[in-house]
Amino acid sequence: MSQQSAADYLREAEQTAVRVDDIPADTPVRNVGKVGVIGAGTMGGGIAMVFSNAGHDVVLVEQAQEGLDRGLATIKGNYDRTAAKGKISEQDVAERMGRITPSLSLDDLADVDLVIEAVFEDLEVKKDLFARLDKIVKQGAILGTNTSRLDIDQIAAATERPQDVIGLHFFSPANVMRLLEVVRGEKTAPDVIATCMQLAPTVGKKPVLARICDGFIGNRMLTPYRREAEFVLEEGATPERVDGVLKNFGMAMGPFAMGDLAGLDVSWAGRKRQAATRDKSLRYSTVADRICEAGRFGQKTGAGWYRYEKGDRTPIPDPEIDALIEKSAQEAGIERGEVSDQEIIDRTILALVNEGAQLLDEGIAQRASDIDVVYVNGYGFPADRGGPMHWAEQRGLGEVLAKIEEYHRIHGAYWKPAELLRRRVADGADRF
Repeated sequence: MSQQSAADYLREAEQTAVRVDDIPADTPVRNVGKVGVIGAGTMGGGIAMVFSNAGHDVVLVEQAQEGLDRGLATIKGNYDRTAAKGKISEQDVAERMGRITPSLSLDDLADVDLVIEAVFEDLEVKKDLFARLDKIVKQGAILGTNTSRLDIDQIAAATERPQDVIGLHFFSPANVMRLLEVVRGEKTAPDVIATCMQLAPTVGKKPVLARICDGFIGNRMLTPYRREAEFVLEEGATPERVDGVLKNFGMAMGPFAMGDLAGLDVSWAGRKRQAATRDKSLRYSTVADRICEAGRFGQKTGAGWYRYEKGDRTPIPDPEIDALIEKSAQEAGIERGEVSDQEIIDRTILALVNEGAQLLDEGIAQRASDIDVVYVNGYGFPADRGGPMHWAEQRGLGEVLAKIEEYHRIHGAYWKPAELLRRRVADGADRF
């Protein structure tokens, strides 16, 4: 496949992604001038920059003065670095900082047109916040949550205006990453969806619409991708080998280096939350949990899947982790052997594809090309391969299904082929 054809495909995919199939193109949109952002941490600060950069006045709210000062200092530092590279002027820095008004009170959000919360990822915390916003923010304003996987319908139910609540999932760092997952709730009004889809490109983002499920599009697909990467470790690979193979495939980073960069404690918290409902008959790798139990959360603690020298982000392979993987495999009765490069690619990328097909069938994503926009712009999938779904179509859906069916026979229930994939192949189709 030529690079040009993948580029053309993605350009068209990004243009198509803005369209919402069940909302007329001429739906009137709401005016969004002033924007409120709650939380001045990495994510909230980045979101404030996104809107200030595009000319919006922003009210940035934090609970404590110390957190607010730290957030503003980070924003100023980001702008100063951009100015030092000659990309913006000193006057631009002053104007962008000037558009951000710091505050310690939610009451200062009374007149905003759109508010986005970027507080701690906890359902009760967010529900409590939305109940308070409901009494403060003017009627007709859009109430956005930056949650990456929580149930937005439950958050909306904490208000008297669920029609105004929507998910706006930015990717970190928000001022750099171009993807925005716009997540519609059961009761989100059509004009709120249309407004957010049309607003996104004006602030430099590529929007993709999703419905609610655990993890929406991107993070839900990431779960089986990481799972298979961890399984091939137990079967004989090493973290640096898996990361190396997937970087050669074209991924911006391998899954283990990426985990260390993002922080391993976040996904660990998710696994602990899901532990009670996990099917105990299915294979489960304990390696990642054990790494976290040892206090290794990635780059921020100087050790995760790799170890790190102080002040250096270069991953250094760690014999302790190799020993931990061997021990886990032994306890699970897994015989370790040689794992080929192709096996590493097929196990991880086909896991993405199968989950993507499942998402399409459930109506979580509108179209296969939307999934590709998510993965190229939010997860470092190689643009010259067009995204996981396009890659599968280029490989041939029949061949993809045959490989997934083979893995289903060998590895069990995790690899049950998505019904959509089976139907498309049975119909002789070459696209999703």
